[in-house]
Amino acid sequence: MTALRTGRHVILEGPPGVGKSTLLRVVADAAGWGMEFVEGNAELTPARLVGAHDPALVLERGYLPEAFTEGPLVAAMRQGSLLYIEELNRVPEETLNVLITALAEGELHVPRVGHIAASPQFRLIAAMNPFDAVGTARVGQAIYDRMCRIALGYQDRAAEERIVERMTGTAGELTEVAVALARATRTHEALRTGSSGRGSIDMVLLARGLEELRGEASFESLLDAALAAFSGRPSSTRIRPEKAARAASRSESKLGPPRSSSRPRARSTMSIAPRTDDPVRSASWVRVARARPTATSVSSPSSPVTCSTIRSSPARSW
Repeated sequence: MTALRTGRHVILEGPPGVGKSTLLRVVADAAGWGMEFVEGNAELTPARLVGAHDPALVLERGYLPEAFTEGPLVAAMRQGSLLYIEELNRVPEETLNVLITALAEGELHVPRVGHIAASPQFRLIAAMNPFDAVGTARVGQAIYDRMCRIALGYQDRAAEERIVERMTGTAGELTEVAVALARATRTHEALRTGSSGRGSIDMVLLARGLEELRGEASFESLLDAALAAFSGRPSSTRIRPEKAARAASRSESKLGPPRSSSRPRARSTMSIAPRTDDPVRSASWVRVARARPTATSVSSPSSPVTCSTIRSSPARSW
């Protein structure tokens, strides 16, 4: 809020699910600013950002002002609103170059339209996930030099629990366990990056939905909800081969050779339970563990880590 009031443009950096978009909407509503939303991707061309002439109107009337369709950048500059660009590091470089003059000089020159001066209230806010390397590019120093950077991280456990309670309408042990599981994935040595708060929200909603569908709060419902909420998220289900190998080696030395069995089964060796002050480790009615990585999963960084066991007390209502 202070950066915007003092006329600064802002970059919000942080992993997914920390509330970057939500924070911006709250700030815009509190300040009474309008907002133009732009989704950053490889298809965001300069024409889509600035605007373009309607070919049919140009053929009929020529290059008149009414033949020009404003893009979000021109609209925000003229109206004095916020221009929010999501996933800035996915935007092509030629499109980012269009922003330099608007940020530095507060003006823009559009061919056949002329000079466009920005309103004093015009601000650019961009968000990006600096940890994502798929489909992203490095943002140039010319952009960074003209914006203030604000780094956002995950909330503490209590704040995450309040967020999940507000989004799901559910409080208690189920919310505590879902949050603890999501937080545990962020610190496990075999995972690249952990789940965001969206995983906790999904797990709670799915667990409640399965309870209503099946008529009871069972072990199977909790397991199915956890698998659906967490195992399908790329940021929380890919293991690092070298760390998975070390974890498997340590577990083998501590637990000894596997017990003989006529039916092969995965042994739980990579616990994702958090510290003792978290409810997942302290609660006796649920424990989630990761299956020991096989030779295939160690050699392939794209192999998912799956949930193998959940041990639960008799069924209870959430």
